[in-house]
Amino acid sequence: MIKISRKIISSVAIYAVILLIIGLSFIGIGCIDKNAPVTESILIKGSDTVLPLAQAEAETFMIENIDRSITVIGGGSGVGIAALIDGNVDIAMASRSMKGSEIENAKDNGIDPIEHTISWDGIAVVVNPNNPISALSLSQIQGIYNGTISNWKDVGGEDLKITVISRDSSSGTYEYFKENVLMNEQYRPDSLIQSATGAIVMEISQNKNAIGYIGIAYMDESVKSIDLKTDSGSASPTVENVKNKTYPLARPLYFYTDGEPTGPAKEFIDFVMSPTGQEIVLEIGYIPVA
Repeated sequence: MIKISRKIISSVAIYAVILLIIGLSFIGIGCIDKNAPVTESILIKGSDTVLPLAQAEAETFMIENIDRSITVIGGGSGVGIAALIDGNVDIAMASRSMKGSEIENAKDNGIDPIEHTISWDGIAVVVNPNNPISALSLSQIQGIYNGTISNWKDVGGEDLKITVISRDSSSGTYEYFKENVLMNEQYRPDSLIQSATGAIVMEISQNKNAIGYIGIAYMDESVKSIDLKTDSGSASPTVENVKNKTYPLARPLYFYTDGEPTGPAKEFIDFVMSPTGQEIVLEIGYIPVA
């Protein structure tokens, strides 16, 4: 009887397994669908105000276009615009227009910024739900933010020091609020700066003395919006009041592209501006452009 070494049997078995794995690999390669669509990606970055809208639009767009992939990142209008200037994004989100200096920098880099108005937004001034204040005038809000008013009792509230919360300077909402509420005065130096709108909502929900400002799409039950006193009464930050122009703190929201968009970026912007896309604008809590 011929005796075969266990080591030889073991080596033969291992070799057979290796050949089997290689064979299956080639079978797998042969089964790849050469006609399968190639996924094309879009990178969008910028305004935290536009962020929830862009995310919702992207989700629906990708469901309808399985060969498209969209990544949406916040960080502020300034961050998105800087990324566009550097040629690092397909679309920049902004809650303010580009500054002249930014446009010059873009052109110096060979970038031709094109502005697309995708919706309108109202800015709500918000406090903690336990704060008894329900309405303020623009001059009172200006005083709170420039530092001339520091106690809630000075505007009809309790004898408590006001905690002022603001977005950081990269935010388009920061810029809009400074121009249209502070009338280009400086924010008070003890303002608590937050890098994201969601952080403002969280801070105010936990601090009875706090006041802040946010896009109306970020409104929820954890904060209370303040009506704005006007010559004709007062106005709440609602979609309807922004549309009929009775609420004064409103501004357009933008996408920026390098030149007229083409390819997937154009397809996405066309979708956002379509009836379906503008319905999503309303669902998120912003105001359609038409």
